[in-house]
Amino acid sequence: MATEIPSYGLKAYALFFAKYKDKEKFKQSELDWIVGQSMKKKIFALLLKAGWIKKQADNTYICINPEFVINSLLEFKVPQIIKNATKDYVFTNLSAVEIWSDYSYVQRGIEKSPYFIKVLKKDLNYWKIFFNSHNIPNYVNSGTTIGEYVILIPVKKLSFVEKEGYKVESLKKTIKLAKLNEMYLYAYNYIKKKYRK
Repeated sequence: MATEIPSYGLKAYALFFAKYKDKEKFKQSELDWIVGQSMKKKIFALLLKAGWIKKQADNTYICINPEFVINSLLEFKVPQIIKNATKDYVFTNLSAVEIWSDYSYVQRGIEKSPYFIKVLKKDLNYWKIFFNSHNIPNYVNSGTTIGEYVILIPVKKLSFVEKEGYKVESLKKTIKLAKLNEMYLYAYNYIKKKYRK
């Protein structure tokens, strides 16, 4: 899974790919006459961590195919990485409808993929750092961008149930929300039928 990189990393990757494609190996010495030692280390560390190049056993590197890199920038990462969080959270609003309806209502596509997550106000900084460390755009209460992003909703108290390994708004609250919006009629009927509510 690749993540976004700053322009200096993108230029270095472009240089490596232009010269070696994704088949030939290259060494760190490729940058010796272009940048200083510390910058060279920074570039290689960035490209490795972001998943744009791969280190080989003989201390050489190979470019990851750009098609794979570009496609993986649009992968949904939040469901996996949130399992590593050490603070409580609650999937809410449309994200809760999505989970309770067994994804019969899906609010996301590669173009736009929001997650609505309640967090404790006192933990807001933790969550910003958490998502930033995974290169996932995040906003407080509202915001939007291309691809996957998180809307953090700070609250004083959290209440949740566990469903499929996730902390989610209660079924009762989710049904109430789904009932209020005609767009979620299918999901609402699905949830009602499944849970006989």
